[in-house]
Amino acid sequence: MHTLKKIFRHLKNKYILALMVFFVWILFFDQNNLIDRFVTQRNIRQLERDKNYFIERIRQDSTRLKELKTDNENLEKYAREQYFMKRENEDIFIIEFPD
Repeated sequence: MHTLKKIFRHLKNKYILALMVFFVWILFFDQNNLIDRFVTQRNIRQLERDKNYFIERIRQDSTRLKELKTDNENLEKYAREQYFMKRENEDIFIIEFPD
């Protein structure tokens, strides 16, 4: 009970009360409140990770495309593996392994 009186006595101080109101306002009600800033920063980090992933995928795909454009053997291999294309009088057997 004694500590409760001490807290109320400090709350009567106008500077402490003003600081508390300021922190509550910044935390919840301001246009740039701390909660929104935290969520926005988390979204930015996720978007940066996505950006790095897609940059790496573009690099890999560009390398693969260059290989396919320059070498007909690679193009034929890619067509056979990805689209199951075949030559005339050739049979293809697809074997799938369970994961």
